[in-house]
Amino acid sequence: MNRRTLLAAGVALAMIPAAAMAHGPTRQKITVTTEVAAEPAEVWAAIGDFQDLTWHPAVVSQSGEGGNEIDATRTLYLSDQGAEGPMIAEVLYKYSDEKMSYSYRITEVAVEVLPVTNYSSHLTVMPRDGGGSVVEWRGAFYRGYPNNDPPEELNDEAAVAAVTGVYEAGLQALVERFGEPSS
Repeated sequence: MNRRTLLAAGVALAMIPAAAMAHGPTRQKITVTTEVAAEPAEVWAAIGDFQDLTWHPAVVSQSGEGGNEIDATRTLYLSDQGAEGPMIAEVLYKYSDEKMSYSYRITEVAVEVLPVTNYSSHLTVMPRDGGGSVVEWRGAFYRGYPNNDPPEELNDEAAVAAVTGVYEAGLQALVERFGEPSS
């Protein structure tokens, strides 16, 4: 080996640890479920309209277009300030009344409101063994800071905690509305 090749090989080997550490964010995935006493059709009637997320306690008001059709949009307002306050804009990309499920993506949100990027989510109502329903809310997303070394409020843990909190608050509201199933 000549000196130049040896030097190039040495530089390449020295960079391997840096390359291994220089990765961006990884896609985070969470699933939160709850059980309620009401039958699936009743629960779906309450939460199955993409244009109505007012059953969630964080949503003060909303607007939208397109009903439950693919590419329908909704804007969720999280304070009484309307468009001047915290909001989340979303688009529907899958809807099945038969399967009692819909899927949507966030198209606009400030990371101060929800510290995520590239967020998609699925909400589904299923029958529960022994009666009642299981409501499943799952999502996949990246943290709010796309580069290496994110600030604490925009790291993976912050993103997972925020989305988990959103899902748990909504599902708890359903338990309060429909009750817990009996054993």
